[in-house]
Amino acid sequence: MSSTAMKKKVLLMGKSGSGKTSMRSIIFANYIARDTRRLGATMLKHLFLFSVDVEHSHVRFLGNLVLNLWDCGGQDTFMENYFTSQRDNIFRNVEVLIYVFDVESRELEKDMHYYQSCLEAILQNSPDAKVFCLVHKMDLVQEDQRDLIFKEREEDLKRLSRPLSCTCFRTSIWDETLYKAWSSIVYQLIPNVQQLESNLRNFAQIIEADEVLLFERATFLVISHYQCKEQRDAHRFEKISNIIKQFKLSCSKLAASFQSMEVRNSNFAAFIDVFTSNTYVMVIMSDPSIPSAATLINIRNARKHFEKLERVDGPKNSLHMRMR
Repeated sequence: MSSTAMKKKVLLMGKSGSGKTSMRSIIFANYIARDTRRLGATMLKHLFLFSVDVEHSHVRFLGNLVLNLWDCGGQDTFMENYFTSQRDNIFRNVEVLIYVFDVESRELEKDMHYYQSCLEAILQNSPDAKVFCLVHKMDLVQEDQRDLIFKEREEDLKRLSRPLSCTCFRTSIWDETLYKAWSSIVYQLIPNVQQLESNLRNFAQIIEADEVLLFERATFLVISHYQCKEQRDAHRFEKISNIIKQFKLSCSKLAASFQSMEVRNSNFAAFIDVFTSNTYVMVIMSDPSIPSAATLINIRNARKHFEKLERVDGPKNSLHMRMR
C-alpha cells in the first residue's frame, strides 16, 4: 500500500450476533442480504501473540483515503480482552467507532455495559474519535413500532455517551437504511469533502442538471451530491446504490464489467457512468433540448479535474467548463 495513503482506523464493534460481519460483507465484499445467512461468527485471529477475534481489512476510498477497518468479534471472552490486555492496541488512533446493537437483544444491559466500556477506552486513547451507533435488525420490529423504539434507544445511547457525542442510525440489511448509515459515516472521513461538493455543485449548474450524485466505485456508497430541483423520494440515493450494485454483481457473474447506463422516459434522463478511477457519477437531466451526447461529453470533460480533487493535495481552483 502506498506510503502516501491517508489511513483512517475504523472500529466495528458490538455483541456477537448483532450483525456486524453481515453488514460489512454487504457494504465492502459485495454480498447480497440473503447470502449473509451462511456467515459464521468472525474468525479467530492472532494479534501480537494474543488470541483476539479481530478481522482487518483495508478499503481504498477516493485515491489517498484508506479505511483500516477492524471488525472486532463480540463474544464475551474477546470483549473483555479488548478492555484489558489489548486496550491500547485496539483503541489507539481510532478515527471512528461504529457500535452495532441488535434491537431485539435479550441482554440489553450487558450490551450497554460493553458500549460504555468502549467509550471509556476511546476517551482515554482516542478522545477525538467520532462515534456512531447502529440500531440494527430493525426489520424484525413491527413497522408501526419502529419510530418509537428507535427514538427511545437513541435517547438512551446519547445519554450514556456523554461527554462524547454519538450519531445514531436505524439499520437493516433488507432495505436502504444500511447504505444510508454507511454513506453518512464515510462522508465524515473524506478530507476534502467541502471542496468536492463545491465542484460538484459547479458541475451540476454548468451542465444544467437537476441532480448529480457521486458514488464510491467499489461499494457504490453515495459520497457527495448536489440537487437543483426538489426530489420526492428521500431514500432514492440508497435505493440506487443497492440497485446498481446488484446489477454490477449480475454483470460479473457473466464475466462482464459494468461501465455505464442511460435510462430515459418522458420526464427525465439518467446517466450513470465511470467518472474517476474511484467513482461513478449519476446525472439527472429533465431538459429535453439537451441531447444525450452533450451530457456524456460534459461528463468526460470533467473527469480529469475530479481525478485531481480525489487527492488530498488536490487543486484549490473551482471547475470551469464550456458547454458543448
